[in-house]
Order: sequence, then C-alpha cells, then structure tokens
Amino acid sequence: MKSANNIIASVDLIDGSVVRLQQGDYGRQTRYCVDALEQLSRYIEDGSRRLHIVDLDGAREPEKRQTAFIAHLVKELSVPVQTGGGVRTEADVRGLLDAGVARVVLGSVAVSEPQTVSRWFQSFGADRLVLALDCRIDEKAVPRVVTQAWQKASSFTVAEMIEGYLSVGLKHVLCTDVAKDGLLKGSNVKLYQWLCQCYPGLRVQASGGIGSLDDIRALSATAVDGIIIGRALLEKKFTVKEAIECWLNASSPV
Repeated sequence: MKSANNIIASVDLIDGSVVRLQQGDYGRQTRYCVDALEQLSRYIEDGSRRLHIVDLDGAREPEKRQTAFIAHLVKELSVPVQTGGGVRTEADVRGLLDAGVARVVLGSVAVSEPQTVSRWFQSFGADRLVLALDCRIDEKAVPRVVTQAWQKASSFTVAEMIEGYLSVGLKHVLCTDVAKDGLLKGSNVKLYQWLCQCYPGLRVQASGGIGSLDDIRALSATAVDGIIIGRALLEKKFTVKEAIECWLNASSPV
C-alpha cells in the first residue's frame, strides 16, 4: 500500500558537503551551497519519513569514509536513515548500525565478496541491510551489475545477484540504472516493473533519473517500496510534500 514512506529524500556527501556527480564522474561534480543537516531537516519538515545518505568519499576510497559525520547527522535527525558508500567490513556495518543508522546499503562488496556479505545477513538480519545494485542495460536488454562507483563492469546480472542473496533472507534491493542517474529525465520504469513482478516478496527501491512529478507518477505502474530522489529536490524541481502528494494520488498498477 502506498504511503509517504515510499518517498525517500537523498543527499550525496563529499567531505561533508552536499554534491551531485554527473554520471558517477568525480571530475564532474556540482557542490550545493547548503548545510547537509539543515537540508535533511528541511526534508523531514516537508514530510519525508525516510532518508538516504551516500558517502561518495567512502565509495571511492573506503579509508576516507565519513562515518563520524554521518553518525552526527543520524543523531540529529528524527526519521530512519539508510546509508552506504565504502562499506567493506563487518566492523563497518556494525559501526553504522551502532551509530543509529536504520539500514546499511551494501554495493560493491556484495558483488565481490558474496560469502562474507551473506554472513552479515545472518549476523545483522536482512531488515538492516540493503543490497544496492548499480546496473547498465546490455544490448540484449539484460541489466548487468557495475561496481566501484560505476567504474568496473562485473560478470553478474541483476537477477543473478538477487537470486544469490534470497537464500539468506534478502528483503531490500536498491537498483539504479546508471544511464539514467542524475539526468532528471525519468527513471527506467521497465526495470522496476520487471523487478517487482519477478520478486514480489522484495522491497524494491528505485533510484536514478527522477526529475519531475511525472517521473514519480510513472513509477505508479510498478510496486516499488521506495523512490529515492536527490538532485531534483536540491534544484527545487518540486518539494518533498509535492512528491508525496503526487505519489499518493497516482494510479496504482492493477
């Protein structure tokens, strides 16, 4: 059932500053003149009930993870926060959960070390972990996973990654079509329709490309559990309140 929880406001952080990368390229970044805590607090005031924080420093260089700063943000915020970027060890996961993070987002490490990450699902519980799959659609329309801040193509398809983690209770999947991310031209609706139809027991989060209320409305043709919105909110294409109202009033799939 649709709710305000389905709209997830997001910020990306480099050295504590709110930024956006163009197509994952660290050399092409936009820095926004906003305070991270103030921006996230504003989203909460506007109705956001879940937040998403990406540690871009950690995603590129795990030793530069912004754990202390993210812990500070989480302590000051009144809604559940999920975060990822550079998580490589069990201690990394435990540190974030101990800091109050609701869910830890696992990306590259889930692809490169599936046996290790499977143990984390058993140790921490599947509800505390989100499998993040960045993908590119190949010439046969198959979504294939990319890792290392989109710089490295893996040999796995999205389906293979999901199937591998279902045995340890996988619940939450965040999937991004990187060809759409940051362009504000709409998300890959077909990708999320396929995911929700093939894996109805999973809570799928759509990420990448949302630039208008029409893009949110288009996702009503899916059964996604979350819609992550970053750049569009920062650039005031619409507000969190408007996004929630649009989502709740859009027609659901039959």
